[in-house]
Amino acid sequence: MLLAGGAVWWLARDDDSSPLAGRPRVTDTAAGLSYAVPEGWKRNDGKSLIQAFTSSITTKRPDGHGGSAVLAGRGGPVDESALQQRTETAARSNAEFFYPDGKSTVEESRATTVSGRSAYTVVLSTRDDSGRAGRMRLTIVAQTGDRSAFLLGVTESPEPADSREADAVLASAAVS
Repeated sequence: MLLAGGAVWWLARDDDSSPLAGRPRVTDTAAGLSYAVPEGWKRNDGKSLIQAFTSSITTKRPDGHGGSAVLAGRGGPVDESALQQRTETAARSNAEFFYPDGKSTVEESRATTVSGRSAYTVVLSTRDDSGRAGRMRLTIVAQTGDRSAFLLGVTESPEPADSREADAVLASAAVS
């Protein structure tokens, strides 16, 4: 019994070296993911979310302009061989949604893992036709044969420094 409890603690603990170690977590049972909540961020608990998303957290910049959001959701099955194409397509689709009539540029596109599961991450810099700029990071996780999950970080600033907390939230993701 003690061994089983120790194994659960080991698997559930935060990596002590992560920037969000010890922070509260959102456990999104619909998406099958959990993720850390940075200090000063607010949980939305399904309030005002469009159907594509199952949970989110947000923050505003100190000056009241701009801010960041991390949104989670679930999707249909994605084979490991299709993760790159599906993630790049979904990232561009989200860029069009959040930055209409704009353009996006791929900054990063790479395979990764979340809790040992195959995943893929794409980072886009975005700008809409009014000049509003931002940055998006999307990670899709291949979970089981019949579903996938995703985390999307959206920052209303083109500066990588402004995206660090949202990026840290995505890095804290775990399959729940």
